[in-house]
Amino acid sequence: MTGRRIVVTGGAGFLGSHLCERLVERGDAVVCLDNLSTGRVANVEHLFGRPGFTFVEHDVSTYIWVPGEVDAVLHFASPASPADYLALPIQTLKVGSLGTHNALGLSKAKGARFLLASTSEVYGDPLVHPQPETYWGNVNPIGPRGVYDEAKRFAEAMTMAYHRYHGLETRIARIFNTYGPRMRPDDGRVVSNLVVQALTGRPLTIYGDGTQTRSFCYVDDEVAGLLALLDSEVDEPVNIGNPDEYTVAELAQLVVGIVGRGEIEYHPLPVDDPVRRRPDITRARELLGWRPGIDLAEGLALTVDWFRRELGL
Repeated sequence: MTGRRIVVTGGAGFLGSHLCERLVERGDAVVCLDNLSTGRVANVEHLFGRPGFTFVEHDVSTYIWVPGEVDAVLHFASPASPADYLALPIQTLKVGSLGTHNALGLSKAKGARFLLASTSEVYGDPLVHPQPETYWGNVNPIGPRGVYDEAKRFAEAMTMAYHRYHGLETRIARIFNTYGPRMRPDDGRVVSNLVVQALTGRPLTIYGDGTQTRSFCYVDDEVAGLLALLDSEVDEPVNIGNPDEYTVAELAQLVVGIVGRGEIEYHPLPVDDPVRRRPDITRARELLGWRPGIDLAEGLALTVDWFRRELGL
């Protein structure tokens, strides 16, 4: 799909901005929509003035219209870290429901391909491990995390309804923990929390006993997987994540080793925090020819270097 005109909602966010950048680099024209509730202009200002790049401040929970031809709509607008969606619960539900409906409506009006940024959170606290796309999940709909989990599950259902009823070309990416440059220092994600705490000389916070696991995908690998899905003919959900599984305690020790200092401090585990999380990426490997190539130690070193510059350390 190179050389096309593509709308990216949430394009000034952490992951959305990397996606906009890669699309521009490969020759696509990009319309970036973001209401800046969790995104930052600084993430995309280096693209201002680049041929074909346009930034529009807009809340996609309200009506969306983009003049001219559109070849694809990539729906990435949503608070994505626990700290953000717990602070913005209603907005999270609205962008997952109304925002998805509006983005799908734009795709339908333009005859454009639609890609939904879904999440591993649709699996909840999984009873199946690792998680294949065929697993329906174990989600508490009324728990505090439910505002995000159910917003994304509804977004998937809406996307498939448009696919089946309107014949819209759709793609669904289930994104697992992604990290790298442009994460906000205060976004509440485990990688940014630990890196910023270590760099600023504060104790590294681990919730629970640290044995809960996550699978961390460096942002460059994640974007490559997302574009492979966009350019494919796969209309079923696809896990895009790194299948290497680490405990949170192991992650903290890696950060301490890279930064060169840090003490661990334990706090109670949040409500409904998943015990294990690891993607089965068989579908991505076989249908997209994609697999991640950057291991956690290498990606963390790059992320620590970026945070040092960002924090002026």
